[in-house]
Amino acid sequence: PGAQEQPPAPGDFDLGEQRGRWAAFQERHRLSCEEAARLLLDAFEYRGLVKHTGGCHCGAVRFEVWASADLHVFNCNCSICTKKQNRHFIVPASRFKLLKGADNLTTYTFNTHCAQHTFCKTCGVQSFYTPRSNPDGYGIAPHCLDEGTVQTIVTEDINGKEWEKAVKEHKTIRDMSKP
Repeated sequence: PGAQEQPPAPGDFDLGEQRGRWAAFQERHRLSCEEAARLLLDAFEYRGLVKHTGGCHCGAVRFEVWASADLHVFNCNCSICTKKQNRHFIVPASRFKLLKGADNLTTYTFNTHCAQHTFCKTCGVQSFYTPRSNPDGYGIAPHCLDEGTVQTIVTEDINGKEWEKAVKEHKTIRDMSKP
């Protein structure tokens, strides 16, 4: 009786005839096994989307977000968006990842305290926030994205001065944070 083959440990898998391709891919792109797997999963899970990266002015806050290369940006006229010139596009929370700077963020809320206006403690830039319309997602400032991944920007004015009415009448805004 020979030694029995051990079942693969969690996370291990037999690549069979693809082992050579996998190794060559990792070497060519200088990726660890985990990095290569993440790239493959992201490409499949976020098909048709682009990985954008961005952050605040001083670089203390960095993030990545999966969204279309063609952005649908809201230009809101509510009191805070007007003062900050807060133009943003909305993504589900599952498509946003804070890469660094959680300890360098502070939050401002007002009125209903639902919207979480986060900004860098050092430079004061709000590169993303949690919008009242989509508390299960993020509003991303397109001007805080790194260059090279945005193809087009279409801007839609939204009447935030009459927020309840505007959100009720808008056909898709509430669904923009759904995966």
